[in-house]
Amino acid sequence: MNANSQQTNGTALRELRREIESRAQAMSAEHLLPRPDGKWSVAQIFEHLYLTYTGTLRGLNGVVEAGKPLARSLTMKDRFQTFVVTGLGYIPTGRKSPPVATPKSLDADIVRAQIGVQLASLENLLNDCARRFGRRTRILDHPVLGPLSAAQWGKFHVVHGKHHLKQVVERWSPPR
Repeated sequence: MNANSQQTNGTALRELRREIESRAQAMSAEHLLPRPDGKWSVAQIFEHLYLTYTGTLRGLNGVVEAGKPLARSLTMKDRFQTFVVTGLGYIPTGRKSPPVATPKSLDADIVRAQIGVQLASLENLLNDCARRFGRRTRILDHPVLGPLSAAQWGKFHVVHGKHHLKQVVERWSPPR
C-alpha cells in the first residue's frame, strides 16, 4: 500500500469520525430505547462502534508493548474474508457481533463524548504501527477476518463504520 492509500485511509477515518460525532451528539433520549424488531437502537450501534475502537486500541497497544506484531499465520479463509471487507468494501449483513463488541448498555453520554476521541486515538496508533512495522505487515488478528495490517485495520474501521452509519440513517436522521 502506498503513501496515498494510507492517507486516503486517514482522510476516510477523519470523515467517518466527523459523521459519527455529528450524529452521536444529536442523539436524544428517544434513541436509547431498544427497537421492537430486535435490531439495535441508534445508541446501541454507537456503543458497538465505540467497543470496536476501544478493543482495537487495546490490541494495538499490546502490539506496541510487545515491540512486534502479534498476528497469527494467514489462512486462505482469512485472505478471502479480508478481501471482501477491505478490498471490496463490503460487510455481509446478518453476522452476529463478537461478544467483545456486543453492546452492554454503557452510559450513552460516555459513548457520545468518547467515540470520536477513541477513533482519533485509533487513527494515530494505526499510523504509529504502520511506521514501526510497515504498512503491509500483519500486526494483529481481527476476531472474524484474521490477521490484518495497520492499513487493513484502518480500511476495516472505515467500511464497518459506514455500514453502521447506514443503519443509523435508516433508524433515525437528526434534524439539520
